[in-house]
Amino acid sequence: MLLVNKNGILFFRFSNFSGFAEINHGIFTRNQGCSDGPFRSLNVGAGVGDDIDRVRANRHMIARLCGGGELFFLNQVHGRGVAVIKGRDNGLSGIAMDGGLAGDAVITDIPGLNLVIQVADCQAVLMYDPIRKVVANVHSGWRGSIQNIIGATILKMQQRFCTAPCDIIAGIGPSLGPCCAEFVNYKSEIPDSFRKYQDTGNYFDFWSASYDQLCDAGVLKENISIASICTKCNADLFFSYRRAGTTGRFAAVIGLEQIGTG
Repeated sequence: MLLVNKNGILFFRFSNFSGFAEINHGIFTRNQGCSDGPFRSLNVGAGVGDDIDRVRANRHMIARLCGGGELFFLNQVHGRGVAVIKGRDNGLSGIAMDGGLAGDAVITDIPGLNLVIQVADCQAVLMYDPIRKVVANVHSGWRGSIQNIIGATILKMQQRFCTAPCDIIAGIGPSLGPCCAEFVNYKSEIPDSFRKYQDTGNYFDFWSASYDQLCDAGVLKENISIASICTKCNADLFFSYRRAGTTGRFAAVIGLEQIGTG
């Protein structure tokens, strides 16, 4: 990943997205915001106990860094629902939404609409189809992973935007690594089909699971980037629910550049 400094704020970008000037994207750290206590400091989670005015200020800061476009947040529920915001043909008045605001993935072709996934150990999986000019952002925790939320999102991109999976560029964000993804009750929580991702003891490699799900859906191996940064091991950079319990959520963002902003 590439570490970027923009207006004094540090965040990460995927190197395989760097050749596409028409998109904004970033994996923001927990730092350089205005929240304090267990939410220090760039928390974007509105339902975790932080002061809502500080959350709004943090979100506004990220919006400015993403070209000033609107930030779109889902009500993430650890499921398999995919929201579609489609407006290329009819403008904003033509928005169509699948499943309302609750879901764990969102797809759009609307310039200036920045899709946000909030995470604190779960994976954010960012995707871009440069042919159809479509972006997607996926919240894939272990529950979403065993339901293959990634595959469901790519299928929806095919159905609603005519995306060819081989055109998709994808990035798997910082999240709980195989070093720390311990599941004491894995025999009842993790299906047998995922046992191939079982590492030492009760630990699982969900980075590899997401990589395989992308490939199985038709994404080319050379188009996939894995951050390979464990959030629990790097709690100075990222919020980690496994480490802290009460904590904030950091933002993973992707959107098409607003028309006319360059």
